[in-house]
Amino acid sequence: MDIFTIALWAITLIWFVISLIKDKEKTINSMKKSKKMMGNIVGQLIGILFLIGLILTFIPPELIKNYLGGSNTVLSTVLAATLGSVTLIPAFVAFPLVGSIVDMGASIMPAVAFLTTLTMVGLVTFNLEKKEFGIKFTTVRNLLSFGLAIVISLLMGVVL
Repeated sequence: MDIFTIALWAITLIWFVISLIKDKEKTINSMKKSKKMMGNIVGQLIGILFLIGLILTFIPPELIKNYLGGSNTVLSTVLAATLGSVTLIPAFVAFPLVGSIVDMGASIMPAVAFLTTLTMVGLVTFNLEKKEFGIKFTTVRNLLSFGLAIVISLLMGVVL
C-alpha cells in the first residue's frame, strides 16, 4: 500500500472511533445501513465488471495501443474524444473501462478525452436534450463540452 492509502485508512479509522465515542447507537445504525446499501449494489458491481470484460474482449489490446497509444497524440486524442461523444456508457462503467484501456497501452491524453466526452458530450441523447432545452442550448453545450474535454485532456497530458 502507498502512503496515501495508509493515510486515508488512518483518517477513516480515527473518525470512526470519534463517531463511536460521540454516539455509539447512531454509528452502529449507520454501519447497518451501509451494509444494506452495499448489499443492494453488489449485483450492479458484478454487472459492471462483466460489461467491461465484454467490451475489452471485443477490442484487442493491439488495436487500442495502435490507435490510442501511438506517436500522434493529437490525432489519437481527437479520435478518442469523437468516439466518446457518440458512445453512451454510464460513468460508473466508464471509469474502470478507461483504467483498463490505459493499462492496455493507451496514452493518458486520449484516455482522458474519451472519458470526459463520455460524461460531458451527448450526441446519442441529442434529440431528447433538444426537445427539453432547445436546439441552440443543446448545440452550444455539446460544442463547449467537446472543446473543454480536449482542453482537459491536454492539461492532464501535461500534468501526468
